[in-house]
Amino acid sequence: MEEDIIAQFSALAHPGRLGVFRLLVRRAPDHVPAGEIAAALNLPASTLSPYLAQLRQAGLVTERRHGTSRRYAAHVDGAVEMVDFLLGDCCRGRVPLCPHPGASVRETSDMTHRPYRVLFICTGNSARSIFAEALLRDLGGDRFEVHSAGTRPQSELNPLAVKMLASKGHDTSTLRAKNVEEFRGAEPDPLDFVFTVCDRAANEDCPAWAGQPVSAHWGQPDPVAATGTEAERMLAFQSVYGALRNRIQAFVALPIDSLDRAALQRGVDDIAHLDQTGETA
Repeated sequence: MEEDIIAQFSALAHPGRLGVFRLLVRRAPDHVPAGEIAAALNLPASTLSPYLAQLRQAGLVTERRHGTSRRYAAHVDGAVEMVDFLLGDCCRGRVPLCPHPGASVRETSDMTHRPYRVLFICTGNSARSIFAEALLRDLGGDRFEVHSAGTRPQSELNPLAVKMLASKGHDTSTLRAKNVEEFRGAEPDPLDFVFTVCDRAANEDCPAWAGQPVSAHWGQPDPVAATGTEAERMLAFQSVYGALRNRIQAFVALPIDSLDRAALQRGVDDIAHLDQTGETA
């Protein structure tokens, strides 16, 4: 066991390899093409390849083939084992020194009498995260306080996104594009869940959120990039809307109050595999 832990620390004791692992954790449970990893981190393929090889040997990254290409994902369970080993070794019965790994979201926050605060993030905050905000607000009711934001928000919402939401009966009057910094601030209210819904936002190395909210990546293709007639473009918006609706319905159905943090993290990660039909992809 100690040899495995040493190998994992050795693999992460380099800024380049650590950067690759952190990106894959943010994209979990996605398997990401090597070329996309290289582009996101501005690494040449000749440098990325040995980084991935050492991370795989240490049990921190998994690999699978997709056609003729290879895709990589963070082996989250391997990282959890490393952290559990450290906590078990350092705590030695001194419970106040280390967090309780099975604590629920409510036990690790001050939210006993308030709704769960949820933030959806994409780059432009003009379509995908706006869809998610509107959907959870309507499907989750007063159990959730819902927000969305962009890492590089547009000045206005995409008009086809607004049109789609209105056609589905959502109130669009309060929706607006916002920057994620609005939710950091000097003394931000704690967030309980943070979901990225576009790959570009998940790829960005952003500061950790205060309070360590449960997070997941529910990436969707950008419907704004669709071309063709308005009807053809609306099909792209419809596809993204449907996929996010299925994921948010599954999220609302989770027994959040009764799940410990580890089970809740598995639950939101599993939701990332749902497709537009509500089936596991």
